[in-house]
Amino acid sequence: MKNIEVVSNNNAKWLMFGRDADKPEKIIDTNQYMLVTNKRALLLDPGGIELFAPMLASVLRHTSIEQLTDVFASHQDPDIISSLGLWDQALPHAKLHCSWLWEGFIRHFGMQNISFQPIKDEGGTIDLDGYSVQIIPAHYLHSSGNFNIYDPQTKFLMSGDIGAALEDPNAPLYVDDFESHIPKMEGFHRRWMPSNAAKNDWVRRVRQLDIDYLAPQHGRIFTGENVGKFLDWFEQLEVGSAIKR
Repeated sequence: MKNIEVVSNNNAKWLMFGRDADKPEKIIDTNQYMLVTNKRALLLDPGGIELFAPMLASVLRHTSIEQLTDVFASHQDPDIISSLGLWDQALPHAKLHCSWLWEGFIRHFGMQNISFQPIKDEGGTIDLDGYSVQIIPAHYLHSSGNFNIYDPQTKFLMSGDIGAALEDPNAPLYVDDFESHIPKMEGFHRRWMPSNAAKNDWVRRVRQLDIDYLAPQHGRIFTGENVGKFLDWFEQLEVGSAIKR
């Protein structure tokens, strides 16, 4: 599993874990992210149960168990959070931030020690001893209770399944040629994003943010002008299962 520092400043750094060439063939490749501040760390979408051992080893290269105080789950899918039962044992002091909608569902993955922090539909903030990130609503994209995390200091948006692409784990980290990247994400977005209204609401909301990095849960990270290109492309894309094939 690769450990990559995406962006940093004097107060924090964003790391990505993933691109695992040794994963089982039938397991979808995922990107996990962690924000490490001067005092605390936030682990985002920590992954499936099969990733727990390499994820724990990777995380501990950059922070301590004591500093890892917060976990975020953008939604309830198993590739996002089925490792919860094992993190629950490793981080008994931690908080899990997730939509209120999914508490009764993700507890099936195991949660006895971690404190559940329900996120209201309108979002909110996560404060890490003075370093705050914003919880951005992204409902129905593709989950009915879904959120992104935005860090205004580093201009980093962790976008979950929005912007996802399915490709080789050895692909480059960043989108370089946007047009050639479209076929890798178009089918996914048409099938898994069920609502044009929800999509357009998200695009309007996100256009108000200053974003240098748009980091999805699968595939490459969008930077620079490719952030705007993705928003333009996604805005005009017709999504939903009722679309004729």
